[in-house]
Amino acid sequence: MEIGQVALIGGSGFVGRHIAQALCARGIRVVVPTRNRERAKRELLVLPTVEVVRADVHSAPDLERVIAGADAVVNLVGILHESARNAFERVHVELAAKIAQTCRRCGVQQLLHMSALGAAADSPSAYQRSKAAGEARVVQAAGDALAVTVFRPSVIFGRGDSLLSVFARMQRFLPIVPLGSAQARFQPVWVEDVARAFGCALGERATFGQSYELCGPNIYTLRELVEFAGRASGHPRPIVGLGKTLSYLQAAVLELSPLKLLTRDNLRSMSVDNVCACGWPEIFRWAPSPLEAIVPAYLSPALRRRLDGFRARAGR
Repeated sequence: MEIGQVALIGGSGFVGRHIAQALCARGIRVVVPTRNRERAKRELLVLPTVEVVRADVHSAPDLERVIAGADAVVNLVGILHESARNAFERVHVELAAKIAQTCRRCGVQQLLHMSALGAAADSPSAYQRSKAAGEARVVQAAGDALAVTVFRPSVIFGRGDSLLSVFARMQRFLPIVPLGSAQARFQPVWVEDVARAFGCALGERATFGQSYELCGPNIYTLRELVEFAGRASGHPRPIVGLGKTLSYLQAAVLELSPLKLLTRDNLRSMSVDNVCACGWPEIFRWAPSPLEAIVPAYLSPALRRRLDGFRARAGR
């Protein structure tokens, strides 16, 4: 299926910027809505086929204006923490359904929808329950007129992530790291592999109506990830694993901080292993990159200085 224009909703975020770059490299026109165009990342504004437009996607007229004319739509909108009552429902369920309905009205051929690994109606986490409900509403709203492809990635790592980069910064300033749910298990996937999977699925009829779990090649406990981030950044610190009660208290306290590094709902989600039930999807004909091959390039001070020097000389 020929794809000339894509509406990339949530495109100004971490994953969205990588997908925008991948689509631009293919010459595809990309429309990225944002409430504040002036705050859009420079990486987006300099891409020749990407148009960043001011729009509120929760507004029906704005959403239709963004989607009109698109051959495909990518929905990446998501939040990890609720800042207001029923925020998960509003963002993951109601908005997802509105996007699918608008796609149908505008004659869009394919909708690529970002869900999350572990999304389930019976999950102990409100986040994961809302992701499951969003998937169901999207499929229902799409009906037979709109092809839907769903992605369920594990935690995503890469330069500027909110996973290993945060752990590295913590260890730069803290003498020890008290860690709740230290034995929680994850299978992190590189952001470039996620972006490439979205790009490969775009217009590919074999992906219509399919759901794909995206994970890296290796499984780690949370303790192992924090330890690796400390070593890679040159600031390894002792880690003190907290029991169930202290983990809950830590999450309750951090939930009140502006950054919300950990919430009680995050803790509930970590009670279930965040790992893939099967291997990397065969339709994406490459092997995902291991964390060890990527992370030092953006966490190691020496490697980071060298790469920044290369970028400066290249004018990037």
